[in-house]
Amino acid sequence: MEDIKRYQSYIDGKFQPASEYIEVENPFTNTIIGLAAKGGEKEADQALTAAKKAQPAWAKLSPVTRAEALKGMAQAIRDNRVELAQLLMHEQAKVAGLAQVEIDVTATYFDYYAGWARIYEGEIINSDDARENIFLFQKPIGVVVGICPWNFPFFVMARKVAPSLLTGCTTVIKPSSTTPLLTLRFAELVDKLGLPPGVLNFVAGGGSTLGNALVKHPLSDMVSLTGSVDAGVEIIKNSASKIMKTSLELGGKAPAIVFPDADIDLAVKGVADSRLIFSGQVCNCAERAYVHADIYDEFVSKLKAAFEAAKLGDPADGSVAYSSQIDKAQLEKIDGMVERAKAAGAQVVTGGSPQDHGQGYFYAPTILADAQQSSEIVQDEIFGPVLPIIRWDDYDDVMAMANDCKYGLTSSIFTRNVGTVMQAQKDLNFGETYVNREHFEGIQGFHAGWRQSGIGGADGKHGLYEYLQSQVMYVRY
Repeated sequence: MEDIKRYQSYIDGKFQPASEYIEVENPFTNTIIGLAAKGGEKEADQALTAAKKAQPAWAKLSPVTRAEALKGMAQAIRDNRVELAQLLMHEQAKVAGLAQVEIDVTATYFDYYAGWARIYEGEIINSDDARENIFLFQKPIGVVVGICPWNFPFFVMARKVAPSLLTGCTTVIKPSSTTPLLTLRFAELVDKLGLPPGVLNFVAGGGSTLGNALVKHPLSDMVSLTGSVDAGVEIIKNSASKIMKTSLELGGKAPAIVFPDADIDLAVKGVADSRLIFSGQVCNCAERAYVHADIYDEFVSKLKAAFEAAKLGDPADGSVAYSSQIDKAQLEKIDGMVERAKAAGAQVVTGGSPQDHGQGYFYAPTILADAQQSSEIVQDEIFGPVLPIIRWDDYDDVMAMANDCKYGLTSSIFTRNVGTVMQAQKDLNFGETYVNREHFEGIQGFHAGWRQSGIGGADGKHGLYEYLQSQVMYVRY
């Protein structure tokens, strides 16, 4: 592997070679495309020590000065946008168009949070004492550990870096060991921006080794994780003895509810787009559909046509809708869930099995009818291009089924009736609800889940305040 690039950890303003490297596979070609330095307890200690040392001076800078670093990151991304999108496409078999969108939105995200430098604020609170003022100040939490997922590795990295740096925190980022290359390539661009050493550090490695070491370390003040429920549970366990703040975005099992007055074609497009994007490997995807009995047959027929029209193949082919699953284990997980659903009585409308393309890990876009509400396929996250559909005819029943889930990240409804929209807003217990559109959040919103979908959230004003802690001062005069 002499000709394969080795990507290094970036700690305290320097690149650090390793004695051991992670092999990173292109899921479509099944070839190794890069090697990422594998960090452990030593690298965790070095990165957090550097971040702790750099944090006081970074916090003393004005927010506007800190915002300049974010603007520099945005420009560096734009200057290298095509190269970065190509690396993302190869690293995870993300179709070229979506890969480019992720790169470009990430640049926008850094600029968006740079714009908050003059906006975020504290409060003045009325005192009971006529000769006293009460001030509430917002101060940085300190050293932040950001643990990123493999499905949107670049954008989620920015979700953790941009607000933490702007508010005066210093940061250590751990990309997924499945997709670390793009993040470590970004470190090479960051190195040219002249940030003070230790303000932003990047270390790759396994969750059970590097991840645990970062969370347990006495110098970490907050951890922000985007990942699985199991990973979130481990974060909570490992941070409990420190009483450390955690911000967790975990799994999802989003219901899409189609009402009898819905624009069926619009609903079909919204559900299909939400289920097939990035091969179904998106936490806020529509994971189950509830369709009213009056339009059930027409909806399923049109959705079947949409699923069957989705072209699979090479992510570099602009006509391809989606490509390979991330790895063989994910493919086998999806297939196992579908096989168990079929054994339990679910009927395959289309798909229902892996597809052999000679390379990659492909699963056919799949619709399952007659799945039971209590079944695994309806209750547990699939993270693949599979959609169970359930027929309904009573509003209260469908709301109960939609809320009957351990997850509470996103949901959607399709209706022409504004009254139905407002009533559903009251009745749906999810952090986000989309109306007559696909599941995809805006950077100025607040992406936050209920129940086992997480604690805290990201994006917008509320995402910024995740990285701040309050200090109240009583001033008597």
